[in-house]
Amino acid sequence: MNIRQRLLRSLLSENPFQPATSWWRAIELAVVIDHGLPQGTGLDLGCGDGKLMRILLDAARASPILVGVDIDPLETRDASASGVYRRVHTAPGDRLPEPDASFDFAFSNSVLEHIDDIEPVIAELARVLRPGGRFLFTVPASGFHDCLAGPWLFWSDRQRYLEQIDRRCAHRRYWSEAQWRACLGHHRMELAQAIPYLSMPEVRRWETLSRFTAGVLYAMAGGRLQPIEIQRALQLRRRGIRLPRWVAVPLAAAISAAVGTDRSGRFGCLLLEAYKRG
Repeated sequence: MNIRQRLLRSLLSENPFQPATSWWRAIELAVVIDHGLPQGTGLDLGCGDGKLMRILLDAARASPILVGVDIDPLETRDASASGVYRRVHTAPGDRLPEPDASFDFAFSNSVLEHIDDIEPVIAELARVLRPGGRFLFTVPASGFHDCLAGPWLFWSDRQRYLEQIDRRCAHRRYWSEAQWRACLGHHRMELAQAIPYLSMPEVRRWETLSRFTAGVLYAMAGGRLQPIEIQRALQLRRRGIRLPRWVAVPLAAAISAAVGTDRSGRFGCLLLEAYKRG
């Protein structure tokens, strides 16, 4: 069994109500593991409830010292109880309650695309990183929209469909490698590597899964609630809700079955690594 399949099983077990997101994250975390997690003391920006980081650390067999930060107090409550972090802050990314030059690395998994004003966040990350400290992060890329199949009905407006996807996912930007390089450079950060992932067929598998899960719930809520708010309203995010292994195993196999071969050369996401100049 490959690492993606193991990650997908773990993610589905922890988040049975998010099959589309679990598919995306399994591919994403496999790329992070293949690249390698930094060592030392790290900041997890947008840590959520801590489940994702625990799955990542278990799969990577890594044990860095971690501090979690998230703006959502319900998520940080669960992150604090997860045992993953030495401490957890409820704070925005542009006001980190940590001293200057206190971290060897920072990590952020599919978070920066949701932040409206990104420059102050990058500046704050640079402040808390030590000289030479690394920043490893994942984001949707400039080609994300191009990877989507679009609406099923041929007479439907594609642009309107894309805008609806962006609202539901709360995506604020799809930057290229060059745009991230420029932004990081404004704050004494040097982009060292950019690795594309999530091929067009993989994006379209996510798209299909999300149509019938988060997409349906979002439509039923009239587009007024984000997926996490819907999950909470339905009490799906209660601690202790898990999918049994005998269900997770065949479900993971079904989700990942018969994904087409990619011939387009297009990818929906980027893993980027930068370091702070001395």
